[in-house]
Amino acid sequence: MEAKQLQSEEQLYPQHREPQSQSHSPAYQALLRAGPRVRPLQQVHAQIIVLGKYRNLAIITKLLTLACAAGSISYTRCLFLTVPNPDSFLFNSLIKGSSKFAFSNDAIFFYRRMLLANISPSNYTFTSVIKACADLSASRLGRGIHSHVLVCGYGSDSFVQAAFVTFYAKTGDLEVARKLFDKMPERTVVAWNSMISGYEQNGFSKEAIGLFDQMLEWGIKPDSTTFVSVLSACAQLGAIGLGCWVHDYVISNGFDVNVVLGTSFINMFSRCGNVTKAREIFDLMSEWNVIAWTAMISGYGMHGYGKEAMELFGKMRIHGPRPNNVTFVAVLSACAHAGLIQEGRCAFGSMRKEFGLVPGVEHHVCMVDMFGRAGLLNDAHAFIKELNPRELTPAIWTAMLGACKMHKNFDLGVEVAEHLLAVEPENPGHYVLLSNIYAVTGKMDRVELVRNLMIRRGLKKQVGYSTIEVDQKTYLFSMGDKSHPETNEVYRYLDKLMSRCREAGYVPAPESVMHELEEEEREYALRYHSEKLAIAFGLLKTSSGVAIRIVKNLRMCEDCHSAIKYISIVSNREIIIRDKLRFHHFNDGSCSCLDYW
Repeated sequence: MEAKQLQSEEQLYPQHREPQSQSHSPAYQALLRAGPRVRPLQQVHAQIIVLGKYRNLAIITKLLTLACAAGSISYTRCLFLTVPNPDSFLFNSLIKGSSKFAFSNDAIFFYRRMLLANISPSNYTFTSVIKACADLSASRLGRGIHSHVLVCGYGSDSFVQAAFVTFYAKTGDLEVARKLFDKMPERTVVAWNSMISGYEQNGFSKEAIGLFDQMLEWGIKPDSTTFVSVLSACAQLGAIGLGCWVHDYVISNGFDVNVVLGTSFINMFSRCGNVTKAREIFDLMSEWNVIAWTAMISGYGMHGYGKEAMELFGKMRIHGPRPNNVTFVAVLSACAHAGLIQEGRCAFGSMRKEFGLVPGVEHHVCMVDMFGRAGLLNDAHAFIKELNPRELTPAIWTAMLGACKMHKNFDLGVEVAEHLLAVEPENPGHYVLLSNIYAVTGKMDRVELVRNLMIRRGLKKQVGYSTIEVDQKTYLFSMGDKSHPETNEVYRYLDKLMSRCREAGYVPAPESVMHELEEEEREYALRYHSEKLAIAFGLLKTSSGVAIRIVKNLRMCEDCHSAIKYISIVSNREIIIRDKLRFHHFNDGSCSCLDYW
């Protein structure tokens, strides 16, 4: 399908163009000179009143539009209420301006006043008010407006259709969004972007990439907005092949790699395991905002490069914008994963003292995690005790519980786990951790009690899976998965691979799986964990020397971490795994985390 060149709404809806008759009047010219600045606008407003032009709708409309663009929505509303007979152009200008400048509630306010004034909305009106509903996630109101659109006969307007695709995608109703999208006779790049973004933002990254492929097949040229969504989907899936293709396409087609697109590339390369390339993108950018700096610091942190993260944070403090709360989450997480205790303490202390930022739950979790990973359980416990009771969220206790399990402090671990079960009885992860602690300490009767409790409450352990990209196609594996068409070949190859690992010195860690299984059964369960299957498939399907990149939705178990070290030796391959918490780069029998994970 050929994509027709997108016309502006003003071209399609000439009845909403600004009146030209007043454009040369002194008052109108004064407004243009004032621009979207509140004080100058108020001065011109006073002149308009003195000159007796306050009943001139064209001039008042321009004043209101500029006031809205200046960010003074309260002044805009007060001024609007003094207009005796607003017309459709004034209403549409206010609705569009409010929606455009993120005053979504006010856009809806002006829309309702328009209806009360018995002025019929147009397709131009609806595109703006639907956008406001999407930005507010006002699902019920948006559906009501959809009915109004159909009654008014604008259901086939391409701009209105695209606005509704965006609305339903943003409010999470992807089924309706896709139905509307598929029924559109002509899909503009805006409509494609809305549907791709809807899939990506709701966690359906594979569908987002599939739709992007279809977009290219149909000859629709993507724009920067398309690539921002596609790169985010690549980051979620670890689809570095497609991410590299997008980078080549952007460069060869002369796209402006602005701060938004550049940050998307940083995030994609970091989350796909190539933090060096992410830094190259960062250094080549012509401007950096706080989001770009934070993305690069976070990229270093998730790879365990704590020193590099802190060096960049130091440069940010000197040359960059003021860090925000999200920046400090990235900094503290980097310290936690690299064991930089003193640096983490200093960074946390500087939040209030230097930047006037109030630490939140995420920062407290990072601090407990940092102390816990380093084995400083007393420090972690003391930090928790200093918090206000209202700040003691389950996430903080979960970090403490993970530390107790990691360092085998089972008495404290049981105490923390039982506290967690009291405040979050529906979270299966707490039961699993408590069961594991009881099992390691040999209290099998309590393991049984915990698991029976899970069964009675209908709770199930989260299913683990791993994905791998081969030839720009993503494959998913779960533990013991036999759904892949090449299952037999993958299993045979993995069995040989693990035999070679045993010869090289690998010893299975059976405590990583269910303790009620017999030893042989436990070893079988360990062998076919999802990441091992994905690695075997990757080794089978890629050339010698090509790095294997895996994304896992859960934290890697100790046995897999140990086994993959040996796999990197016997296969002579670099293996990069992103689990729930961080990246692990396995090479020649060692891991970049240095077993600090």
